[in-house]
Amino acid sequence: MSISLIMITKNEEKNIAAALESARGVADEIILVDSFSTDKTVEIAKSYGAKIIQKQFVSFTDMKGTALASATKDWALNLDADEKLSDGLKKEILETVKTTKNTGFYLPSLNTFLGREMKHSFKQDYKLRLSKREGASYKGGLVHEVLTPPAGEIGHLKNYILHTPYRDIAHYFEKFNIYTSLGARSMAARGKKFNLLHLLARQPLEFIKIHIFRLAILDGMQGFLWALFSSFYPVVKYAKLWEINRKK
Repeated sequence: MSISLIMITKNEEKNIAAALESARGVADEIILVDSFSTDKTVEIAKSYGAKIIQKQFVSFTDMKGTALASATKDWALNLDADEKLSDGLKKEILETVKTTKNTGFYLPSLNTFLGREMKHSFKQDYKLRLSKREGASYKGGLVHEVLTPPAGEIGHLKNYILHTPYRDIAHYFEKFNIYTSLGARSMAARGKKFNLLHLLARQPLEFIKIHIFRLAILDGMQGFLWALFSSFYPVVKYAKLWEINRKK
């Protein structure tokens, strides 16, 4: 059973080599859809033998759909540039695809934030990242893309994707700005209306939910900062929705 690694990128020169190196021995081909990076992302990917497709970003669904449509192997494995396959997961994937009758698998992530493995703050995050290629597709909108495998049973693997989504606090807020804008645009496209309560009450409730009930408090200072920053995400997203509606 052969595997296509599919990935989308934009200016990921600081991450991509580690991601592609972690897939060595697993991926039989690499399909990379790049949103016209201005750094060395494409150059590094080519050094790993990646097939490069460059196109303007429309949505995550569109970009990953393009990567999937360009893959040619039996299975498609989706990895982001800030992720790595753990050694245990590499072995598990190779053993599983040889014998399984499932058409797709959910993979868990272990997230690192500001130098600390976050064993409590992030809710256990299983995403469907491995699928038989033929008959698979991506569905979703601007932000929330979902890999849909062909009809059949879907399983869960045990070993982790190692995810380091933010290099530092400045990088966190770079992504924060992008995702809150995409989220606001997505809500506006669905006809969602601005609600003042989201600005007044949502932030403290979100902080309590993440810090106390999701046990971010057990992740020390990093857990506190994660809960604090995350609690402002819906507030800023709705403020941007208000701005979009006002401009209309």
